[in-house]
Amino acid sequence: MKSALEIKPDISYKSAGKFEETRFEKIHNEIFKNSTEASLIVAQEIAQLIRSKQEKGKSCVLGLATGSSPIKVYEELVRMHREEGLSFSNVITFNLDEYYPMTKENNQSYHHFMHQHLFNHIDINPDNVNIPDGTIA
Repeated sequence: MKSALEIKPDISYKSAGKFEETRFEKIHNEIFKNSTEASLIVAQEIAQLIRSKQEKGKSCVLGLATGSSPIKVYEELVRMHREEGLSFSNVITFNLDEYYPMTKENNQSYHHFMHQHLFNHIDINPDNVNIPDGTIA
């Protein structure tokens, strides 16, 4: 897998162009060659945000997804932590959902998923990890 440092396209927000004037939704989109390239670039964007917030002495708040789509992003973030010293000490995360009824110890829970793929491998403060409680009705 290529390092995120080798892939540096600008994916920052751009306003809708003339062809988007007639569409109802004007959402910024980027098209990548494949999911691996996209994952590396997204991980790089996240890392840049974390570092920029660290330089300012601020927390970095991330909304994180589960499922198969973000796994390569999480793998790259873990690699960046291990090999490049990316610290998650200023990061606060929020996951949007959890199965119900589901305990966090269940290997099918999103809590388990996030720890397996990301949180167990980085230096995030456990108090900064926010995942819904799957035991609350």
